[in-house]
Amino acid sequence: MQSEANNNAPPAAPPALQPLKGPALVLLTFAAALSTFMEILDITIANVSIPTIAGALGVSTNQGTWIISAYSVAAAIAVPLTGWLARRVGEVKLFVISVLAFTLMSALAAFSVNLPMLVVFRLLQGLVSGPMVPLSQTLLVRNFPPEKRGAAMGLWAMTVILAPIAGPLLGGYISDNYHWSWIFLINIPIGLFGGITIWTLMRKRESATVKMPLDVIGLLLLVVGVGSLQLMLEIGKDYDWFASPFIVTLGIIAVVALTFFIAWVLTSDHPIVELQLFRDKNFRYGVILLSVGFMTYFGSVVIFPLWLQLVMGYTSAQAGAAMAPIGIFTLILSPIIGKNIAKLNLRALATFAFIVMGAVSLWNTQMSLDVGFWDIVNPRLVQGIGMACFFLPVQSLMLSNITPDHMAGASGLSNFLRTLGAAMGTAISVTMWEHLATAHHSRLVENVSRFSPASNEYLGILQAGGLSLEQAFAVVERTINAQSYMLATDDFFLYCSVGFFALTSLVWLTKPKKGAAAAVGH
Repeated sequence: MQSEANNNAPPAAPPALQPLKGPALVLLTFAAALSTFMEILDITIANVSIPTIAGALGVSTNQGTWIISAYSVAAAIAVPLTGWLARRVGEVKLFVISVLAFTLMSALAAFSVNLPMLVVFRLLQGLVSGPMVPLSQTLLVRNFPPEKRGAAMGLWAMTVILAPIAGPLLGGYISDNYHWSWIFLINIPIGLFGGITIWTLMRKRESATVKMPLDVIGLLLLVVGVGSLQLMLEIGKDYDWFASPFIVTLGIIAVVALTFFIAWVLTSDHPIVELQLFRDKNFRYGVILLSVGFMTYFGSVVIFPLWLQLVMGYTSAQAGAAMAPIGIFTLILSPIIGKNIAKLNLRALATFAFIVMGAVSLWNTQMSLDVGFWDIVNPRLVQGIGMACFFLPVQSLMLSNITPDHMAGASGLSNFLRTLGAAMGTAISVTMWEHLATAHHSRLVENVSRFSPASNEYLGILQAGGLSLEQAFAVVERTINAQSYMLATDDFFLYCSVGFFALTSLVWLTKPKKGAAAAVGH
């Protein structure tokens, strides 16, 4: 009984240490941010390289998408376990192990000689990546002087926002100019630097640990539920969603397993995920804001380059260049907001962010097939203002009441739901976009007929230009298809604007303490 009581006791507070200063502080921030950037970058860098990798390994592009799915499913399972693992192992040790293991799996993935080998190492890479993002945030909060935590978290937030933008750009460049293995090999120096630096600086600043028993049933339910849900989101489009018995089965398994998981965790003495955190109003509504905000944002980030490449005829590099300006104001404003976060009205700033992103979405509905490059770039610039004002204030609202001993668990859970929201946004947006395009196509073709004077006139002009009747009809079909996707794009961004504007009211359900900035510590 004595032993059990000791195991159930909260971790003892570690010895008080002075915050890091000078070069050590700079190194800590750089190493943590770089490690975070590496992990988030790896989620998107492989996406544009799938055709190249599939061709090199002698498999179809559809088979090659398992490179992405394996990583995403494994990472989705691992992230919410961060809190339990950190309490069991220690935050510093877990972070360093995660970074170095991620680096090793990257190297092994780079030297894969066939698809099964690459998928296995991507799966392992996703599993070990889970703690990296939430713990990088936790380590910065715990080891920075209070007056400098805001600026540090501004830099951290910047990496979370910019990495998904940089991934496709870097992946496309490497695929076009170098061997595909370099998308994984570039992780090796980054990972070694991050892991060794963090361990050197932080090994004497380890968090308190407690020998908590492993909730095997909770873990199995989590793995089955989250794994099924993430896999359904990853491959649903390829199987025509719920028209496929396989996708229906995955959906049923996910719902049943996650329902039992929630019931089990809420009654467990040693829960593997701290769902009781949702009892806090700020955390509960903050997670919704973060997840739905990222779901809507990622939907737009996916659809915009698809529209540019499939409809407007942009190359991958041109589409990347048109998207990249999102990062300009993010780079400028994130450190400034972070530095002054305790002085700002977080709810007003988050509301402003959602209004800006909703307005940009409305701006995007004015696009047409003859829009110029700078007309595409300008909304991306303004969107960067919204993203800079969205992420860090919402993080701060969400974590404003979280105590240091629960910070790793809260960060892991919120990052999991943010990632899940992004995955749902990606899956839903592509399906919605294609369905909207199909509906517009059906309406437009109703106006094309051999009995329509306007159709005959246009076909006559094309034939006068030297085209056969069949070729003229093919031109008409391409024109209708392009217009269908253009109208679908406008409709999609209209729905995005509604989503962003709706979130403004949810912001005011939170009640941060005066001067509180949770993400930057209490």
